[in-house]
Amino acid sequence: MESDILCQCDGTIATVTLFNPDKLNALNARMWSRLRETMQGLAAEGELRCVILRGEGAVFAAGGDLEEFRTARANVDLALAYHEAVGEALAAIESCPHPTVAAILGPCVGGGLEIACACDLRIAGEGAKFGAPIMKLGFSMYPGELAGFLKLAGPAVAKEILLEGRLLNAAEAYAKGLLTRVVADDAVGSEAQATAARIAAGAPLVARWHKQWIARLLEDRPLTAEEKRASFAFLDTQDYAEGLAAFLEKRPPQFRGC
Repeated sequence: MESDILCQCDGTIATVTLFNPDKLNALNARMWSRLRETMQGLAAEGELRCVILRGEGAVFAAGGDLEEFRTARANVDLALAYHEAVGEALAAIESCPHPTVAAILGPCVGGGLEIACACDLRIAGEGAKFGAPIMKLGFSMYPGELAGFLKLAGPAVAKEILLEGRLLNAAEAYAKGLLTRVVADDAVGSEAQATAARIAAGAPLVARWHKQWIARLLEDRPLTAEEKRASFAFLDTQDYAEGLAAFLEKRPPQFRGC
């Protein structure tokens, strides 16, 4: 089977798999395009409540497919088009209205690290490795890709990773704020599924609003009066009425996303 982005939906949870096992799931230009298309398609699925992103086998992704770089980035125009496409795929993950969870095993390097940073939550196995040692290859990270990594890592950690080119183990990546939690390697899949199930059990509109407001507040400009009023849109939803009723009746809520 050729390299691809695989997608499987199980009820309200979708799993997106980076598939290029012969190259440690390194992403080529076609895969970046497919990743953007896949995430945009999932964004439009109203019944969906969470998306898990993972790599095929015991590897998340070892970066971009270097074998195509000599042709795909033969000049500035080609390189710009190539990396704009990468940036669009990362933006599709970050802007997805549904919460996203990265399930990380093995190498999570370069483009793989960028994908993980674009997700809302990152669950890694103890044996995972993180970094972007592209200084050893003689090229820099495209600003459109660096932005999301920088937002999560902060300037100090971003400089450490990019300037040293050193790979971090999972414990160190967690200590530096890159990961949500670290579990045993053989527990990554089950923990990612349990995390997605907890998210899916909540009110989906609330999850989307929380993502929206966090992104808005990071813009570091005051909320308008209209935005403040809009933050109470939940008052008119059936899920709000259901949540309160379930609490008072001491039963699990049944949210419908409306």
